[in-house]
Amino acid sequence: MGKAMALTGPMARLLAEPFGRPGLVLDGHTPVNQRQELVAQFQDPDGPPFMVMTIKAGGTGLNLTAANRVFHYDRWWNPAVEDQATDRAWRIGQTRPVVVHRMISEGTIDERIAEMIERKRSLAESVVGGGETWIADLDDRQLAELVTLRSAAHFRSGVLL
Repeated sequence: MGKAMALTGPMARLLAEPFGRPGLVLDGHTPVNQRQELVAQFQDPDGPPFMVMTIKAGGTGLNLTAANRVFHYDRWWNPAVEDQATDRAWRIGQTRPVVVHRMISEGTIDERIAEMIERKRSLAESVVGGGETWIADLDDRQLAELVTLRSAAHFRSGVLL
């Protein structure tokens, strides 16, 4: 059993206490033919108050517009994967603001992952955030720096600086 799937049950039990009733769990053990049924239950105004799911369990086209809060508690290395998971709550039909919470334990690998994700987001924004003309605005030195491979001196503890 994967780490994320091992966390869904305890997280659902923890959340059931303040909500006063159980929620739903959708993870890798949930049969594909039951996933849409769980989503329909969650989307019902009288349905369960929360759903705990693993990032990969949802699949393409999953809409959770009944949700207005998303908690990432098991961070991924790829920010696009987290964004896709968040976007499941922010789809056409959503009428409320969606608040995203990222739970990070200080001094853990999760904190390192969060720092790396923020660096990736910053890099992506600086490279492609300006549209398609950004590369034409580079001078020769900047262009050479962009395409030059880095030496081992640029690595520290296995993390590219």
